[in-house]
Amino acid sequence: MDLDQNAVLRRYATAVDAAHGELTRLDRHSGDGDFGDNLRAGLRAAAARHDRTGGPAFAVLGEVFLDEVGGTSGPLFGLLFTEIARALAADPGAFASGAAAGLGAIRRVGEAEIGDRTLVDALAPAVDALHGPRPFAAAARAAADGAARTAGLRARRGRASYLGDRALGAADPGAAGIALLFWAVASVAEPDDDVPPPF
Repeated sequence: MDLDQNAVLRRYATAVDAAHGELTRLDRHSGDGDFGDNLRAGLRAAAARHDRTGGPAFAVLGEVFLDEVGGTSGPLFGLLFTEIARALAADPGAFASGAAAGLGAIRRVGEAEIGDRTLVDALAPAVDALHGPRPFAAAARAAADGAARTAGLRARRGRASYLGDRALGAADPGAAGIALLFWAVASVAEPDDDVPPPF
């Protein structure tokens, strides 16, 4: 099916606006507290650029996050958006292969695996779920479950790895951001499944 990319961008931006306080709280627990600010600013900038220039929304997201969004996770989100955009440009139904390519790119750059307490803990199960029935709703639930599981993981990558057990008890903010992305995709592509927002 063709994905309404513009609707996904708007839904994702709205969801991150609503979850900004929680994303900030999560990042203060395990990082420097700016993840919510960076993700919200990137989405607002992408929406504004898309309003001015049009074009495929995931391509705009990729450009903005790679060029303008700081922090550790900004460029990683940019890689994911860019790979999804590349796949959808070749085949409008190829979201799953684009997300898989994005996961591969993030793993190559960050060398993170499942269990390291990073965004990979939400992204990898979501990518796997995209190959089943009702793929977008299944991916949204898998991403939310993966993000929630990070609360019990001791970080082996990123800033939280320096905190040891102090980061336990709260989900990884990058994984939460990925869960919000897949929720946005599901709410646009399969709205009758009524998947609740993860944060």
